Amino acid sequence: MTKRKIYVVAGICLALNGALLSQGCVVSGHATGDAQWGTPASAKSFEARLDEPGPIQVESIAAASWQVPLSGMVNLEHPKAAAAALEDSEQPITIYFHALRHPTHGLFIVDSGVEHALASDPERAAVRGFIAKLAKVDTIRVHVDLKTWLAEQPQPLAGVLLTHMHLDHIMGIPDVPRGTPIFTGPGEARAHGALNLFTRPITDRIFAGQTAIGQWQFQPDPEQRFTGVLDVLGDGSLWALHVPGHSPGSTAYVARTAQGPVLMAGDACHTSWGWEHGVEPGTFSKDVPQSAQSLAQLKGLAERHPKLDVRLGHQARGQQLLADTKTP
Repeated sequence: MTKRKIYVVAGICLALNGALLSQGCVVSGHATGDAQWGTPASAKSFEARLDEPGPIQVESIAAASWQVPLSGMVNLEHPKAAAAALEDSEQPITIYFHALRHPTHGLFIVDSGVEHALASDPERAAVRGFIAKLAKVDTIRVHVDLKTWLAEQPQPLAGVLLTHMHLDHIMGIPDVPRGTPIFTGPGEARAHGALNLFTRPITDRIFAGQTAIGQWQFQPDPEQRFTGVLDVLGDGSLWALHVPGHSPGSTAYVARTAQGPVLMAGDACHTSWGWEHGVEPGTFSKDVPQSAQSLAQLKGLAERHPKLDVRLGHQARGQQLLADTKTP
């Protein structure tokens, strides 16, 4: 979501006492628990199977269009960004979710798109009120909401796999059928931040009535190629990679398909320019140096596996920035 204006307002949170910060400035108060899915694995075992044809079908759905500042998506202080003369500007983005169809385990989505009410009845949408106005949520152009999309599917939703819990990745959760398992990375829901004092009421409305959020139980990767690796379904077809930095629990997913492996990077990288130049996200990230490390890990994975189909957080591969650039 757009953050520049929100940070001005969020600054008052810094003046609150420590007790209020500890109770009020977490992402969400919704119940969490250890995920009952996912087997910890090593990078070696993961990559050994990565290029084998797999059973999953992946469809990436462009749920909506929006505009956000480039400074949030690309670290403009990076030497490569400076050499390209990138300047902050509003950039068009796509809010995606990804449908994963497994022949025996069923239908899953990675992230959630947007809820039906956002376009049909915005005053009743979970994302509403003061923060929604500051973030210019009313400028989001909805292409397909999750409720409408789910109604067209021949099978029920078996689970939701979140890359992280920023609003533009969880806005469709109110349309998720009650009782559907929902998963996110470790520490994601209880991460602290001044901005959360204002966004938490929205996040809690989004998850109201849903089951407890399952937190992936990553273990240290013996090869240290990644922060953590999980075999999500236990059959080597779908993998979760812990890629902290953008947020503490940021998670990327890799599905093995008949056409080759597909990486859903989430906001470990928002833009095609950031991916091609190896420049991490900027002000939207909780920890920029850690974000740079996670991006480097994903870039290394793509270099070792050239057939990897990389799907970025908010832009298609090859999409050009609106900002003028120059060749270093």
